[in-house]
Amino acid sequence: MITKILVVDDEEDLKVLIKQKFRQKIRQKEYEFIFAENGRHALEQLLEHKDVDLVLSDINMPEMDGLTLLTKIKEQNSLLKSIMVSAYGDMENIRTAMNRGAFDFITKPIDFKDLEITIEKTIEHVDAIKKTLQAVKENNILRMYVDETVINFMGNKEMKSSLFDNESIEGTAVFVDICGFTSISEKEPANKVVEMLNAYFDIMVKEIIKQEGTIDKFLGDSVMATFKGKYHIDRAIEACLAIRKAIDNADIGIGIESYKPKVSIGINSGDMVWGNIGSSTLKRLDYTVIGDAVNVASRLQSAADRGQILISEANYLKVKDSFNCKKKGEIEMKNKKLPLVVYEVND
Repeated sequence: MITKILVVDDEEDLKVLIKQKFRQKIRQKEYEFIFAENGRHALEQLLEHKDVDLVLSDINMPEMDGLTLLTKIKEQNSLLKSIMVSAYGDMENIRTAMNRGAFDFITKPIDFKDLEITIEKTIEHVDAIKKTLQAVKENNILRMYVDETVINFMGNKEMKSSLFDNESIEGTAVFVDICGFTSISEKEPANKVVEMLNAYFDIMVKEIIKQEGTIDKFLGDSVMATFKGKYHIDRAIEACLAIRKAIDNADIGIGIESYKPKVSIGINSGDMVWGNIGSSTLKRLDYTVIGDAVNVASRLQSAADRGQILISEANYLKVKDSFNCKKKGEIEMKNKKLPLVVYEVND
């Protein structure tokens, strides 16, 4: 992934030197440099290039100096990291820059080897922030209770904007139901029921995480999970096969009698909308997926018998070379004019 760097300096020679020293990384599309001659011009560039990853800025410049620019950047996007350039020994400016949020600084004349190391270190920090934002975005606790106070505590409007970004991409939805568990919940003490259900859920979660899936939600005695990225449907099927086997082999009972459940599973891939959905009045949003592909996965699970994993014919054609599947037949689906041809995944 290309890293976009904004260089702010009124010396034309630096622009030439940057292009020379980093020509290999530019050619290999690792770095892309944008240039501005002063702080005012830099702010214009940031408006035009909203995907800048970091800023390398001189301190002494006409029209708007680097320290003022640093303050403006912090006001507009405090997640954007800045490396400041200062004359050697100018400790007052360096301290002011650090106090205003500079991530690091280098001195003139620039040691380009030191600059490269500093840039790499800053990029690692920026990448860590991006990963943290993604993790927070998909975190189960935050998804259940998104409150303005929490968002304000966690950061600023840029973080809030990132958390609430929505997207439409291809993925796979999975619904796993523990068959017959409702009858157990009606006969056993509440603590026993919850303890047992959580134990089964834990088995499922481990297998889903192994295949880089995300637990979307727990629905009574069912789990909804999503997969995206390379080979998302293959990874979803692998997870479900592992879940079925692990549940079959699990030795989890209550009281004298041991309840041995089976799972019924529906899997479907397609275009889905991923976003924060819920009520702003309740201040409760759920980062989840919606769309016809998700609805079909849910209905496939409802049609599955004990121990069955069902997929559509369209998905069977994608995975038939990797998994042993058997045609089950046609099933009627709500809001579908034609019956859906489904296949059972055996292994």
